[in-house]
Amino acid sequence: MKKAGFLFLTMIVSFQLSAQSLAEKLGYSASDKLLIVNCDDVAMCHAANMAVLDGQKNGIMTSGSVMAPCPGFDELVKLAKENPGLDLGVHCTHTSEWKTYRWGSVAPEEKIKGLLDKDGYLWRTVEEVYQHANPMEAYREAKAQIQKALGAGLEITHIDSHMGTLQLSPPYVDAYLQLAVEFNLPVRMASQETLEAYGQPGTRKRFEDKGILFPDYLIYEELDNYTEDDIKTFWIGVIKNLKPGVTELYIHASVPDDELKSITDSWKTRNAEYELFTNDQEFRELIKNEGIILIGYKPIFELQRGE
Repeated sequence: MKKAGFLFLTMIVSFQLSAQSLAEKLGYSASDKLLIVNCDDVAMCHAANMAVLDGQKNGIMTSGSVMAPCPGFDELVKLAKENPGLDLGVHCTHTSEWKTYRWGSVAPEEKIKGLLDKDGYLWRTVEEVYQHANPMEAYREAKAQIQKALGAGLEITHIDSHMGTLQLSPPYVDAYLQLAVEFNLPVRMASQETLEAYGQPGTRKRFEDKGILFPDYLIYEELDNYTEDDIKTFWIGVIKNLKPGVTELYIHASVPDDELKSITDSWKTRNAEYELFTNDQEFRELIKNEGIILIGYKPIFELQRGE
């Protein structure tokens, strides 16, 4: 009888823990609004590296996602070692989208041939990846990128997917899940509402069943209305409409420099995002007044690993 009672009690505790929200598991209340401000495209170039460094040290950016195949990777590793405590994940990269500023793979060419165009660069679009490559090649390349980051001494807190290659097609989502399990890392994940709209209603549960953690919400579909005309107004609207739980928003912040202007026509937007999320005191006060709690991926990483 004592054994049966113990097992029953264990089941109750287990149920109570599973019923907790992510915020509660992190030590907050279910009604709290937690926000991850993630800077994508870290290591793409010098301007992106400087933005994530300044944004995390002096602004309200709380994490960043590193593109391991890109020219700025070695500089980023140096900066991370000089500035311990940066919250960084791997931005699994399967595309090289710019007109003249390109990059290839980390994995050996013979293992991921379908990912490379005739010039030896990653394809420019996700559609071209799906047309020419396969999920196993995408998995191999992403695995090589994660291993490169870890091998360089970066303390990786999560993974996500550049341009959504690993998140937009179910067979590629399988590779995403395999990577998360293999490296025991949290992931960027669209909200349940978004996934249902994209025909993937069971995705969150599949990851959850494997012990993988992820935010409750991702600012994604809202970006359909995002223009460079008034970036601050857009993000103010997002901040004022956050739901209780953990939300991630992602930006592509970069400091102003001539190299960035030569890479992409989106440099004005990237510069504006850097200024807003690093130096804008009014925006910082708004977040404080709305009672929003800023976190990075590290506490989710530690929760997943039981640290």
